[in-house]
Amino acid sequence: MSNVETEPAQTPCGPEENSDARPDGTGVEVLTPRDVPLGGPRAMTVRRTLPQRARTTIGAWCFADHYGPDDVARTGGMDVAPHPHTGLQTVSWLFSGEIEHRDSLGTHAYVRPGELNLMTGGHGISHSEVSTARTTILHGVQLWTALPAEHRDTGRDFQHHVPEPVRLDGAEIRVFLGSLAGSVSPVRTFTPLLGAELTLAPDADVTLPVDPAFEHGLLVDQGDITFNGTRLTSADLGYLPLGAPALTLHNDSATPSRAILLGGPPFQEEIIMWWNFIGRSTEEIAQAREDWTQGRRFGEVTGYDGDPLPAPVLPNVPLKPRRNRR
Repeated sequence: MSNVETEPAQTPCGPEENSDARPDGTGVEVLTPRDVPLGGPRAMTVRRTLPQRARTTIGAWCFADHYGPDDVARTGGMDVAPHPHTGLQTVSWLFSGEIEHRDSLGTHAYVRPGELNLMTGGHGISHSEVSTARTTILHGVQLWTALPAEHRDTGRDFQHHVPEPVRLDGAEIRVFLGSLAGSVSPVRTFTPLLGAELTLAPDADVTLPVDPAFEHGLLVDQGDITFNGTRLTSADLGYLPLGAPALTLHNDSATPSRAILLGGPPFQEEIIMWWNFIGRSTEEIAQAREDWTQGRRFGEVTGYDGDPLPAPVLPNVPLKPRRNRR
């Protein structure tokens, strides 16, 4: 799901985090989520861990919404009307359920568990997301990566990939972006990235060699996991600075645990995130909003039964670029 808040803050900030971070890469900073009710015909509440006041990005990962398990019979599921994006790539990953995706490239695809859908909205793209009639429980993550300045106006694109699971002693890994545990994703990105689903058996210990030039984040979906010595519970995002040559994970639960691992070299650019746009200035964001309102630039989504989402009103003060505190 995209950021369809009706009154989006420029920098959505979570609660003060419990921080145990140390600059040598051996400490984990724990980021806890905030609940965000999304607008649209069917309002869903998601748990948002990126961005926060103290951390805007992990590598180029700049947005992380975690939702479900959502009983569609009770809530109505997902119905997000056509809406625009600039300056980013969206990464859709499900644990259960099914979502129908349509975009202004003419793509008509489905998001299913264990299958990656990555959409590039550089200069401008629009899309819709609707849970299907086959869906009973909707559960997954929606992630964004910021495009570097030299590629922020790149053309529209859509990629689909089904990663083969890698089975280790006590773990199963699906690498949807980058490389880990001998598995390499063919999906194209504009900065080095790592994205993987990890499932750990009860009481399992796993050590994963990683690139020490990457910073990493572990978003726990279910169970309790000790991540490089720090215990994380469901919905926590553990942040590990660059410098660590390996990640150590222990499943503290009596049942399988599951998490999403994110990584990449630190993203050094300042960005402005507002609604579904990423830019570098208030003027750039305002132009994207005006183009969407006037029906320019973003193309048309065909096959969706309903009107596009209207753009929220911009605040009457300049938007401030954000970057991580180092």
